[in-house]
Amino acid sequence: MKLGLIIAILTITLTGHAENLEERISRTPDELIGQLLDHYGTVFRGSYVEALSVIVRSREEGLESIKPIVAGQLESPAKLSNGGVIAGRLIFAELAAENPLAKQRVIDAADLAFNEDGSPKPAMPFHSEMSDAIFMAGPILAKAGALTGERKYFDQAVQQIKYIQKLCLRDDGIYRHSPLDESAWGRGNGFPAIGIAMILEDLPASHPGYDVAKTSLLNHLEALKPHQDKSGMWHQVIDHPESYPEFTCTCMISYAALVAKRNGWLESKEWDDAIRKSWKAICSRIDLSGRNVEGACTGTGKQKSLEAYLTRKEIYGFDDRSGSMALLLASEAIKLRADFFSSAPRD
Repeated sequence: MKLGLIIAILTITLTGHAENLEERISRTPDELIGQLLDHYGTVFRGSYVEALSVIVRSREEGLESIKPIVAGQLESPAKLSNGGVIAGRLIFAELAAENPLAKQRVIDAADLAFNEDGSPKPAMPFHSEMSDAIFMAGPILAKAGALTGERKYFDQAVQQIKYIQKLCLRDDGIYRHSPLDESAWGRGNGFPAIGIAMILEDLPASHPGYDVAKTSLLNHLEALKPHQDKSGMWHQVIDHPESYPEFTCTCMISYAALVAKRNGWLESKEWDDAIRKSWKAICSRIDLSGRNVEGACTGTGKQKSLEAYLTRKEIYGFDDRSGSMALLLASEAIKLRADFFSSAPRD
């Protein structure tokens, strides 16, 4: 028996998961957000791992609630030395309308995509040839475009998609994590999904790259859909069902599908059912306090073999990345009609 499965069984036994499963899966997006915010979105040290939770807090509780949380990083931000910190600057876009320094922090990050003479680079630095880089750079570029009105940032957001796709998009429509190996790591597909969905939220429909981004997102979702398991989860390696069901990639793929649904791009009943199943599956893996999650992959750089992805550690308990992704999903789910999830068939 795999170690992850043993841990899952022990976790279910110790937490009473089996006894409170119905209560877990019946939570509304509002209720889940409230529980998660009791534990997540309370600190920000520079990375996207915490930034997404703080962004949801700002939208739920107002900007005043996050100003003390981000004050230190706003005044003395972490060095822009990796993709996670670049994406972490998304939090400052929340404050940019009223705070010129916050706006400048966003622009400073986006400007890494340009040479000193202002000419565009082929891609944002620190991409490491990984599919993650669509999220790590694309949304901050689109935010800079929205804040400044300068087309160059939108152009670079679309360029980031194209550049990474040339390296990582497989012929079957899902992403290898990097050119080192063909493995379609779960979160390595979640990152392009949420990255392009976020870009599209700011990219003007009149931009020549809008249809490119939209088509990329929809094609990716359609390629991912057959790999959702019966419980509603996507797996640690997308096309290897023997790998463990993975919490964060399921949140991310579901979020992207919800953005597409809200915009009227996914209208089929099959997608409604897929979203309902994934929501129920995610809720079943978050305890009733909102603190502990079950079955999230630990932080992962690019690996050289399928086996290396299959054996990445599973997290059971508190996990900032999982909390952020669950909050992101719930904040999008809350925009659906009130009975969307309660009307789902029980299986």
